[in-house]
Amino acid sequence: MIKSAKIKYNEDVISKMKDKFGYGNNLAVPRVEKIIVNTGIGKINSEKDRIEEIVKDLQSVTGQMPVKTKARKAISGFKIRENMEIGIKTTLRGKRMWDFIDRLINAALPRTRDFQGISSNSVDKNGNLNIGIKEHIIFPEIFSEKVRNIFSLQITLATTAKDRKEGLELFKLLGFPMK
Repeated sequence: MIKSAKIKYNEDVISKMKDKFGYGNNLAVPRVEKIIVNTGIGKINSEKDRIEEIVKDLQSVTGQMPVKTKARKAISGFKIRENMEIGIKTTLRGKRMWDFIDRLINAALPRTRDFQGISSNSVDKNGNLNIGIKEHIIFPEIFSEKVRNIFSLQITLATTAKDRKEGLELFKLLGFPMK
C-alpha cells in the first residue's frame, strides 16, 4: 500500500532529515508550506470562453477556485498594460496541498510523455521546487476527450528549507522522481 505524502513526511522524512542534518527538534525539519499552481493567459486575454475553460480545469485539478492575477506595471514589449489580467493562480495549503502532492507524484508525473525525472536544477537556492508542465491533461481529473484548449502550468512547492541541499533531500524523501 502506498503511503500518503503527509503520513510519509510525519513517519519517515522527519526522522531521516533529523539524522542527516542533525536537527534537535521536529519543528526545525523543513516542510512544504504551500503550493502555487499558476498559468499565464496573456495571449488569449480577449477570449473569455477559453479563460473560463482554463479556470474550470484549474479548479478541478486543484480542488479550489483560482484567482485571476493582474499586471502590476505596463510592459510595452509584451503589450501589457497596468491592471490587465495576465494569469490565473491557486495557492494550496493544508489537506488540499498534501492531496495535490500525492496526485502529482503518483498520477500526473508518470503520465507525462517521455518523463525522465525532475531535474535537480529545479530546486532553487532557497529549497523551493519549480516544475513546468506543458500539458494540463496529465492530471487524472481532466478528460482529454472534452478538452478544447491545452495549456501549460507552473507548479511551485514552497518550503521552509534554508538552502538547496535541504530542499533537494526533502523532495527526494517525499518521493519526487528526481534525476
